[in-house]
Amino acid sequence: MNRSRSALIAAVFVVIGLIAIWLQNVVVPFSTPFWGLFGNQLDLDVYRAGAQTVLDGGSLYDAKLLGQMDYTYAPISILIFIPFAWVPFEVARVIWSVGILLALYLIIMLSFRSLGRRASWPLRVIALSLVAVVILLEPVRTTIWYGQINVFLLLLIVADLARPEHSRLRGVGTGIAAGIKLTPLIFVLYLAVLRQWRSMVGVIAGFVGTVVVGFLILPSGSWSYWTDKLFDPDRVGAPQTVGNQSLRGWLANLMHTDTPNGLLWVVLAVAALVAGMYAAVLAHRHGQELLAITVVGLTACAISPVSWGHHWVWMVPLVVIGVHLLLTPGRRALTYGLLVAGLLGMMLVAFSWRTYLAHPIWFVNRTVPDAYLIGLFFKHGITWLEWFTVYPYNVVFIVTVASTILVLRRRPIARPTVDPALFVPR
Repeated sequence: MNRSRSALIAAVFVVIGLIAIWLQNVVVPFSTPFWGLFGNQLDLDVYRAGAQTVLDGGSLYDAKLLGQMDYTYAPISILIFIPFAWVPFEVARVIWSVGILLALYLIIMLSFRSLGRRASWPLRVIALSLVAVVILLEPVRTTIWYGQINVFLLLLIVADLARPEHSRLRGVGTGIAAGIKLTPLIFVLYLAVLRQWRSMVGVIAGFVGTVVVGFLILPSGSWSYWTDKLFDPDRVGAPQTVGNQSLRGWLANLMHTDTPNGLLWVVLAVAALVAGMYAAVLAHRHGQELLAITVVGLTACAISPVSWGHHWVWMVPLVVIGVHLLLTPGRRALTYGLLVAGLLGMMLVAFSWRTYLAHPIWFVNRTVPDAYLIGLFFKHGITWLEWFTVYPYNVVFIVTVASTILVLRRRPIARPTVDPALFVPR
């Protein structure tokens, strides 16, 4: 009976995964030139150009890559991209795309493990199906389409911090991620609030280590980055840009200015930080470490000066948490209903909604004959909903934080049960 139930659930997820792949082709056919899921990888090409600049002895942070692009990551990151500069772009894009898909699978499996489930054949089937499902989310789809690095950083952080508190070298991986892209430094605050000093020192040590290595390999470039380029928030893009899904981007797009009110942004950012940290601490105290880490990641996206849609890959572990709760027996019908509504709501908000433009546009560094723009933030047909459409991920952040606080604030601390028929508890 239990094995039959496990097989049935796995079969259902296979169907869900196949439907997700079909939907991806409906949104934008895979074969569409440039706009297909694997048809761009512009950012990967920028990474390769930055690496080639270093190999040629040029100035990494002064060069205009591909004619007009700036290199925005910390110096240590160039070590990752140099091997991709040694191979043709077509080879690099295949390796990078396959790597993203593998990283998504590992993130999902590690997330399930953090939730108390061990690997089994039904779990692996579900994880593979969820890879197809999360690609329907704009943050994940555009990460693949641009050839972005976000999923790899997410994997590094989840693999690092979802481990038990006293695990050896816990925090170092997150520090390395922060050394590549600064936003993971928010976990220093989270670990300090929890008084997990050993892990906090691990993050700091990992980060400092990347800075030191950066100075060893690129002394002048590192000096330029850490003393000058780092403090130019507009270097990564103007605040008033469609797709900037941070609080500052929300204000800039609503006020139609690249210089939104600084005081208002700081007030909103501090409020989001306090609420996010409070929700994360509550989740941690109730043994929900994956949820806590995810809330901190979402908070970083909300308060950063610029957070493009593809930065919000933290929705991947959020999907896993939702699926885990749905597959855990013993809940009331109302609870299941709320879980389904919340999970579907998040999927709809972050879905790869398509806006088709049947005319030529200038896209970053080239003219394209037509455009398939992805994301709910491109939908501006209803004026009175603009506060929502320009920053839909704000809803995901608020609902996640609010529901975490409301559910856990008065609940006694207890570990969740796991269905032994489907998964094996640790």
